[in-house]
Amino acid sequence: MKLTQTLSMGCIAIAAAISASCTSPKQQTAELAWNEQAVENARMQIGIEIDTIEASGKVLNPVTLTSEGDVYYCNYADWRSGFFPGSIWYLYELTQDSTLLPLARKYTKALDEAKNLTWHHDIGFIINCSYGNGLRLAQVPAYKEVMINAAKSLCTRFREKAGIIQSWDVKGNSWQSERGWECPVIIDNMMNLELLFEATKLSGDSTYYNIAIAHADRTLQEQFREDGSCYHVIDYSLTDGSVRHRHTAQGAAHESAWSRGQAWAIYAFSMCYRETGNPQYLEQALKTFRFMKNHKQMPADLIPYWDMDAPNIPNEPRDASSAAVIASALYEISTYNIQDADSYHEYADRIMQSLASTTYTAKQGENGRFILMHSVGSIPHNAEVDMPLNYADYYYLEALKRKADIKKSIH
Repeated sequence: MKLTQTLSMGCIAIAAAISASCTSPKQQTAELAWNEQAVENARMQIGIEIDTIEASGKVLNPVTLTSEGDVYYCNYADWRSGFFPGSIWYLYELTQDSTLLPLARKYTKALDEAKNLTWHHDIGFIINCSYGNGLRLAQVPAYKEVMINAAKSLCTRFREKAGIIQSWDVKGNSWQSERGWECPVIIDNMMNLELLFEATKLSGDSTYYNIAIAHADRTLQEQFREDGSCYHVIDYSLTDGSVRHRHTAQGAAHESAWSRGQAWAIYAFSMCYRETGNPQYLEQALKTFRFMKNHKQMPADLIPYWDMDAPNIPNEPRDASSAAVIASALYEISTYNIQDADSYHEYADRIMQSLASTTYTAKQGENGRFILMHSVGSIPHNAEVDMPLNYADYYYLEALKRKADIKKSIH
């Protein structure tokens, strides 16, 4: 039986956060709070995508839409490959629908070879979002070794002179080499540190933790401007570790504020605070958030433009993925013992209510079966402009999960 058929039978079982009665669908929707309705909608939309994948007889990994409107599916080595399996784990956590468990395991297992990747830094995204959530929720013993192996692979990219994990290799006639870079490090790389923190917990080996701290500290030192915003790319010398360039790859200009970069910084440094207790990390996360919150170009619905300094605002694309990442980070920050903690929860709610609206949430069966519309991959590369993206959906679901956790902790 198809998942979408299963869902249509009686009431949809949404655990913990949702207590829906067996009324008509229209009445039921009217009774649900925005976040409960968002979970129900996500379950239906992803259910349609799962049916599509299962009907193919293959293990497919949806990422975005092509310019022709077809779903683009990636392989395990793509930096975005962990987000769809991770979304299934989060959806299982939000709904307690046991039919999702074997699917989450199957889609996660398809990424096994990623644990050996050493030619790019995104192994943290790939493995922690999939295997990390799987280990947390299903306690599959084999996942532990995958996590540790992946962390070892990531650590091969640590450059001692600079004290950082190199993001991209610079080879031949690549676009990275055309920029004149030697050892580029992007702010996105901070997100991979969570895998290293987890690996130390799982193995007892402090090497992973120490490399994560070294990378975070050097990033804190070099990647931020006085106003709290961050550069996208810092290019280091492999010879002496000095900074060669402060550039962008996906922003509007070297000195502009690429929105997803700001979102990565807010999220990653709040995560580093959680893992270390170092107040400098939280201070930076909050400073970057205040930069975004108080930016004169921030739209009323709190969904940022793809770059806050893009030349044609307000006629520039929005980026729902940046908004989802920020919202997820703010829900976590709201649980810290800090002043005005509730204000971060309230701001996250405002972002999420915008994302859950018909302006950004697709109708069921549309938008390539992705949940959110209107994200941006890279305008300078003319890639995924005003498209759905699987990582926007992932962090949206994570934010819903974190909100549900907060609600349960209160009760």
